[in-house]
Amino acid sequence: MKKINLAVLFGGQSSEHEVSCMSAVNIIDQIDKERYELLLIGITKEGRWLRAESAEEIRSGEWCSSREQAVILPDAVRKSALVSGNGESREFPLDVVFPVLHGLYGEDGTVQGLLELAGIPYVGCGVLASAVSMDKLYTKIVVDKLGIRQARYVGTHRRDLDKMQQIIAEVEFKLGYPVFVKPSCAGSSVGVSKAENREQLERGIRLAAAEDEKILIEEMICGRELECAVLGEEKISASGVGEVLSAAEFYDYEAKYNNPESRTDVSPQLPEGREEEIRQDAMKIFQAVGGSGLARIDFFLDKDGVVFNELNTMPGFTAISMYPMLWESRGLAKKELIERLIRTAFHRGE
Repeated sequence: MKKINLAVLFGGQSSEHEVSCMSAVNIIDQIDKERYELLLIGITKEGRWLRAESAEEIRSGEWCSSREQAVILPDAVRKSALVSGNGESREFPLDVVFPVLHGLYGEDGTVQGLLELAGIPYVGCGVLASAVSMDKLYTKIVVDKLGIRQARYVGTHRRDLDKMQQIIAEVEFKLGYPVFVKPSCAGSSVGVSKAENREQLERGIRLAAAEDEKILIEEMICGRELECAVLGEEKISASGVGEVLSAAEFYDYEAKYNNPESRTDVSPQLPEGREEEIRQDAMKIFQAVGGSGLARIDFFLDKDGVVFNELNTMPGFTAISMYPMLWESRGLAKKELIERLIRTAFHRGE
């Protein structure tokens, strides 16, 4: 049987570069090597596209010293990657791409646009769904139309930082304290902070502005942190609900990846009817943004009910990531999950 040529993209220029590398290793380990011929393409933090030889090279970081470049060509007739090094170049035909990229320049529709130009099927959401879902501010605008409860918010922009006192006044009038300040398009809680007064709010806005042009300021929701995995095949399906048990005050980057006391529970006890409500809301939101392939939808559960938090169109696949664990708890092993995700790439738009 002729093998399917599959490129796995990882790394990237976002603040989630390291997480992407960890996710890619776990995905590569689960791909059926008898069925697929792999081309591993890493994007450095500086934006260089390099070929990696193995998952071990990604684990060790040796791929960053690769002497071979591997660039996906936008030519829709050729449908290939150009691999060059040692004075030679050759084309590697591509049947499908798995862009295991988190954050800016990977999960935001940019790489998806390149793959659309190239005419190569790829895993995950398309250009529009990726771009809208990456931008927390625009996601909230979409969810507003669904009538699903979410935190009250104020949006602002880096170019308006000279109007800081006006921004602060608007936040105090509409939301009060405490609030969370977030870069609109960053992931893994990078650049997120909590503000309980004016000084902390200004500091948080400037911190978020260092990560992104748009800043989202939300009322603080005191509740349990819950997540639901969505699989977009011919029919959209949702997993059960998992709970994040953060070791820190909120689930920031350090708490997620560097604090061993942070835990996840893939079968938490919830009030009657809440799990199904979250599952239904997750599928509605996924459909509303035009999602395909996969996504993880995050919620809070407070004393008044379910509150939508955010949508991730390329959720982590690290050893502690909720997305694969939720499906595994439903009997869908990682190897089969990866295979099904790759298959969804061939059915996009059908």
